[in-house]
Amino acid sequence: MVHRPNSTKTKLENELSCKIYPEDGGFNTLFVESTSIGFWQDAITGEDQLRQRVAFALSEILVVSNAGGDELTDIPAAVARFQDILIEHAFGNYRELIEAVTYSPAMGTYLTYLGNQKGDEQTGRMPDENYAREILQLFTLGLVELNPDGSEKRDSNDQAIELYTNKDITGLARVFTGLVLDESGAEQAAQEEYALPMVGDPELHSTKAKSFLGYTIAAGTDVNQSITLALDHIFSHPNVGPFVVKQLIQRLVTSNPSPGYVARAVESFDSGSYVLPDGTKVGASQRGDLTATIAAIIFDKEARNEKTARSGKLREPILRFTQWARAFEVKNITPEYQEPLWDTRSANALNQHPYRSSSVFNFFRPGYSAPGTLISQNQLVAPEFQITNASSIPGYINFMTYYIFGYQQDVDVADLQADYDAENIPLDARQAVYSFLADYEYELTLADDPKALLAHLNLLLSADQLTEHTVNKITQILETLPMEEPQDSLIRVQWAILLVMTSADYLIQK
Repeated sequence: MVHRPNSTKTKLENELSCKIYPEDGGFNTLFVESTSIGFWQDAITGEDQLRQRVAFALSEILVVSNAGGDELTDIPAAVARFQDILIEHAFGNYRELIEAVTYSPAMGTYLTYLGNQKGDEQTGRMPDENYAREILQLFTLGLVELNPDGSEKRDSNDQAIELYTNKDITGLARVFTGLVLDESGAEQAAQEEYALPMVGDPELHSTKAKSFLGYTIAAGTDVNQSITLALDHIFSHPNVGPFVVKQLIQRLVTSNPSPGYVARAVESFDSGSYVLPDGTKVGASQRGDLTATIAAIIFDKEARNEKTARSGKLREPILRFTQWARAFEVKNITPEYQEPLWDTRSANALNQHPYRSSSVFNFFRPGYSAPGTLISQNQLVAPEFQITNASSIPGYINFMTYYIFGYQQDVDVADLQADYDAENIPLDARQAVYSFLADYEYELTLADDPKALLAHLNLLLSADQLTEHTVNKITQILETLPMEEPQDSLIRVQWAILLVMTSADYLIQK
């Protein structure tokens, strides 16, 4: 579902308000975690799965996090609306997306330019430079000049060419002064201000000339026009395509795309169009068109053809869990009843939680390569390995065991209801018994034949990428399990799923 940008109510508020808001208007933990609840529902049950997947990829480039325990934690409408922005613009234009992000109270709060004031020469106050720095470094250009294939340009001394200096940041920071919450547009609760785009306050906005990246916005230009001119100039830079596109390829397909792969996708980003294999043209023929860009990424020959030693990526823990829920058509996707899903940041869980990275640099950096590994020795990168360690590996296994084996159904309803009542959470604990229910109906018909069961799971979960060695090892384990009691078939199926989803062949998406 695409939500109207001018809607005061966010999607999460519309869908969950009857569950998460106490009747007396009070405050509870479930309210704070409503953004997490909405993410899991969209990611697992949404019919627009590619849109949801692209939105998640964008959330790891245009990072906002409510991990800090500040306004973004206490006022979930801000991040809820930010989620909607990424979903709405996932197949739109990157220039329009950057503008929506710039006016987002979630980003304004996270990167500290909400209420940013113009400089004061008498007191020495300077405009906050946080967003000016990150919109260049992380959201659009990077740090150095790039070729269309994503490789770094070099000067006559074979050195990378830096794009800007701190003087550029200082000039650009003046652009992002004077943005405040739209109090006039909020209907009732104060939190609704965080679901509306920020507006300009002339008293706070710098009227000085704003010079950056070889361009000057004239003195006296108001806040909205300054932002439009600044974003237009930034977006016109040739770095935007390769910088953004390469990261989208990393998030969606492979960690180490070839220069040719990047260049082909960048061509579609720059032209705003792509011709599908059946001859259909997609895209609005405007630079930055994400429909054309995503089509170019997922239909490229490197994404579809035989894989090489360089291809592939480590599956993100969040995506492994959502795949399990979708692959086995798990019933009653009600994360409000699943406290383990309210925060999966711990290494004992997924070591990753949507919209809750520890910094604006995301959970992992696109250029990360684990020191002392064959990956680094071969000058390759593997970003997701930055959140993979001796604690997170068993943590993931235990987390998946809990859900695959249905332990979430073994809940003490009376104790849970008492917890709900104590925390002012308006939920009926009896419904928790049916939450995230996996019956594995089809898989149970194959339980007597481990080879057939593994063949099915291999195709369903890993696109037939399990090696013969892995299949044989898992089959041997399954054959040791007894098949004497009625529940033994279910246990064998559950073990088969767990062994596949924790195997190295599965974890590396090819």
